[in-house]
Amino acid sequence: MIKVENPKLSIIIPTFREVMNISLLVREIAHDLKPHISDWELIIIDDDSRDGTVTECESLQKSGFPLKLVVRKNEQGLATAVIEGFKHARAPIFVVMDGDLSHMPAAVPLLYEAIQNGADFAIGSRYILGGVTDDKWTFYRYLNSKFASLLARPLVALSDPMSGFFALPRSLWARCQGLSPVGYKIGLEILVKCNPQNIKEVPIYFRTRKLGESKLTVKQQFLYLIHLCSLYRYRFTERKKVKIC
Repeated sequence: MIKVENPKLSIIIPTFREVMNISLLVREIAHDLKPHISDWELIIIDDDSRDGTVTECESLQKSGFPLKLVVRKNEQGLATAVIEGFKHARAPIFVVMDGDLSHMPAAVPLLYEAIQNGADFAIGSRYILGGVTDDKWTFYRYLNSKFASLLARPLVALSDPMSGFFALPRSLWARCQGLSPVGYKIGLEILVKCNPQNIKEVPIYFRTRKLGESKLTVKQQFLYLIHLCSLYRYRFTERKKVKIC
């Protein structure tokens, strides 16, 4: 493994049973970043997948990719995995993306540039000009995504706060307090509780998973509703003393 002494960018990727995708993703990231950013690192937080992810990451490290793997034995969940990744990241700018190849690494330089240009939160959007969803998306999945975004609209006035593909400066993370995410929408938690003032939306192409199993289950959707209730309570009760949830 090549250790970058002073990385400019830390990419945090939470994984659980993504062994079929991780090598493709890491190689795609390296290819797409090469013309734009030279000093970067990958932080992979794996929830003890036991599917060969560790072996695959060790192979990537031996091939020279700047990758750090952290395996969590006693905790699971995408949101808490991302928080763990922040603790290991060394760069002044963080990018968070999924490990299933749905987030195209070609958008990472755009998110990075947005933070460099003064945004204190940048997020990929499927629903602004230039944003695209894979044509293999079913109508049900599209409707589910739009409805989830609509439920979050009173909290954040963004077109696609649920994309899960975002960037922030270390300075924003340093002042975040009281994070208690439920489920997998850590980006929404940061938007509500860390109160970024300058938010930039970046168009992304959102691909359909080709390998492995989807993590979007009924349980995860239920956890999202619980998380939303918690965030509504925080925004409108704890901060404004108006009880609504």
